[in-house]
Amino acid sequence: MFLIDEKITVRRLEVLLAFLEAGTISRAADQLGTSAVSVHRALKSLEEGLRCPLFLQEGRNLVPQDSARELAEAAKETIRTLQQGIDAAREAGGYSSDQLRIGSMYSLTIRLVPRLLVELKIHKPLLQIDLVLDSNEKLLQKLRSGHIDAALIELPQAQPDLELLPIFDDELMFAAPLGWHGAQGSVVDLARCSKERFVSLSDDFATGRDMQRMMAKAGFEPEIVMRTGDIFSLMNLISGGVGCSLLPARAKEVFSDKIQWLSLEWPYRHSQRIGLVCMKSRERSPNVLSVLRACRIVRNQLEKEGHKPV
Repeated sequence: MFLIDEKITVRRLEVLLAFLEAGTISRAADQLGTSAVSVHRALKSLEEGLRCPLFLQEGRNLVPQDSARELAEAAKETIRTLQQGIDAAREAGGYSSDQLRIGSMYSLTIRLVPRLLVELKIHKPLLQIDLVLDSNEKLLQKLRSGHIDAALIELPQAQPDLELLPIFDDELMFAAPLGWHGAQGSVVDLARCSKERFVSLSDDFATGRDMQRMMAKAGFEPEIVMRTGDIFSLMNLISGGVGCSLLPARAKEVFSDKIQWLSLEWPYRHSQRIGLVCMKSRERSPNVLSVLRACRIVRNQLEKEGHKPV
């Protein structure tokens, strides 16, 4: 295997090209934002690495020889090829692509996702955005496998590989068919609902998992008569009288007139902390930085509208 002398570096080849273009060491130094001494030293290091003279010294000037011009031609091609490889590597890693893949829970398409997309389009109008809808757990899997760049979900516990940005807190509410008479006013004692029929999201959805935990806290295992894979189907089941459920308050905007929405007694209240998750290894990616910035803007908007700050 042929080994290139360690004194022949990309930076020194760039200095050579700048010198040949500028014509003098001082102008090359100005072009590169460095000192004349550094330029002279880099050129001499190239000669030492090549074991071949590149210039003739005429007074205080260096005169390029054919060897310098031959090396410069090769340097141009080398740097061009290297830049193409760098661009390809960054694009493969999602760092310079014009495409952004955002994962989201279904329920966040009601308010958060549209606002976020508007902010992204204002600041990066050429960005192509793919929206992937799925459960909390599956979105985390897709994030870690590189299938999406960021995810809007109920935030998990802090983990070493994840960057978490809280956006808002959302309370879970008791959702029942219209005409349900198990409430005392606008508040429900969950412990008194053990005989009710329930419909639920599957456990890989944050709301489905939270519902199971809260039922356990209330001291009973619910009778689940049907499970579904998205919150909108679940709300249709509730409005159709199939059963009751626990749903985040954000869903109330869609079915406020078709479902009875009730707060839970204090011992059983639970809030979901909603936010953006990205991989710490990707948090400096320009596209991910844009999403983080947009999320902070939307968070400030929601706080001004009276949502609980996080």
